[in-house]
Amino acid sequence: QVQLVESGGGLVQPGGSLRLSCAPSGNFFKVNAMGWYRQVPGKQRELVAGVTSRGSTNYADSVKGRFTISRANAKNTVYLEMTNLKPEDTAVYYCNADLVVVTTEVRALEVWGQGTLVTVSS
Repeated sequence: QVQLVESGGGLVQPGGSLRLSCAPSGNFFKVNAMGWYRQVPGKQRELVAGVTSRGSTNYADSVKGRFTISRANAKNTVYLEMTNLKPEDTAVYYCNADLVVVTTEVRALEVWGQGTLVTVSS
């Protein structure tokens, strides 16, 4: 069984910074695209940032210029560096990854992390 292990959430004041990390654990063959989503109560989960296996990135308009997504392929780890945080960034942040797993066959597997809470408040 493959899981995504997240870390780095917490409470921060407006204007502050946080760094989220996420890596898969378990048996898998390859990690393709990875990304971060966020969700607040009563709203749909939204894409914050994504990065392909080749390093191409995309961001939600609301976080452009403030958040940076990166990955360390050797560690299969994705990071989300969040700066100039605003109260509206408060949400549960979820890591997402598209994996390739090999059991009796080769197949794609989408995996979600358990979520980490980011609270921006003074």
